[in-house]
Amino acid sequence: MKIAQSRVTARGQLSVPAEVRKRLELVPGSILEWEAEGDRITVRRVGQHTFEDVHRALFSQEPQPRSLAVLKDGIRQHVRDRQARR
Repeated sequence: MKIAQSRVTARGQLSVPAEVRKRLELVPGSILEWEAEGDRITVRRVGQHTFEDVHRALFSQEPQPRSLAVLKDGIRQHVRDRQARR
């Protein structure tokens, strides 16, 4: 199904049509990946990773659930320790 067309400039540049930008949720700085399969070229947006994907890549274990009281105590202790250094 054809969505839109683009024209290549003399410098080899092209504009991404608004409908394509909207569907791919492209914003300035978005990176596109081009993949060749025979005579077909596929373009897709790169970097659509969730926070969970990044967390799994950085940390080997899942975080343990903690109560709100435990989290607040940890924040208080961090603030105390930080103030003690001054």
